[in-house]
This record gives sequence, C-alpha cells and structure tokens, in this order.
Amino acid sequence: MSGVVLLILRILMAAVLYAFLGWVIYTLWSDLRQQERMAHNNIPALALTGTGQFTESFTFTQSVVTVGRSPFNDLPIDNSTVSNYHARLHYHANQWWLDDLSSTNGTFLNGDRITISTVLTTGDVIEFGEVGLLVSIGQNM
Repeated sequence: MSGVVLLILRILMAAVLYAFLGWVIYTLWSDLRQQERMAHNNIPALALTGTGQFTESFTFTQSVVTVGRSPFNDLPIDNSTVSNYHARLHYHANQWWLDDLSSTNGTFLNGDRITISTVLTTGDVIEFGEVGLLVSIGQNM
C-alpha cells in the first residue's frame, strides 16, 4: 500500500477511537446525572420541632440545611446563644448528619456535645445554645 492510504487509514482509526471515547464519556455523564436526580428525589423530609420556649416547627426536603442566627441560614434562630452560622444538617449515604460549624456555645445531640459529623435519627434532640429541636425523619413524622 502506498503511504497516503496508510495515513488516511490511521486518521480514520484515530477518528473512530475519539468518537468511541466521546460516546463513553457522554454515556457515563448521562448516567451520573440521572442517578443524582433520583437521589435528590429520595431524600426523606427532615422535621425540626422546637422544645421549651422555642415552639416553631420546620420541615426541609433539600439535602443541606444550615442553622444559625444569621437570616441567610435555612433555619434562622433569633437567640443570642446561637452563633451566626451554628450548625449544618446534611443528607448523605441515606442518612441525615449533623455538623457543628465551630459554634461558640456548641451543638449538643441528646445532651452530648458533638465534635464530629454525627448521624441523626427520629426522636433525637438537638440543642443549639439554649434552643432545643426535636428531630423527625421521613415517614415517622
């Protein structure tokens, strides 16, 4: 075969290879987007009901909920013992988790101060400073 024919065959093989790789990447990307959409649809609702003097009730269906005194939080709590950005609740690995955001007065779960990300269950009581909230998750609400 002549050199020109071999060059054309090499270019065609490279084009086929790049087309195949493009198809694989697009397929993986589409599958990941579909799984993400399905995961967001399966987040169980998180209900937080105040205990004591704070008696309001809140329900959340998004995957991340921030708590603090700042009005920019998903759950703003107007109390001087609550830090501006006190804690974060997030849904990960089919469970709701609680993180303290280096708050001044700490975040307590069932009376114990938390220092690492901790799993929440229905019936738990979270305390942000002087404010207590009862946790209800999903169908148990």
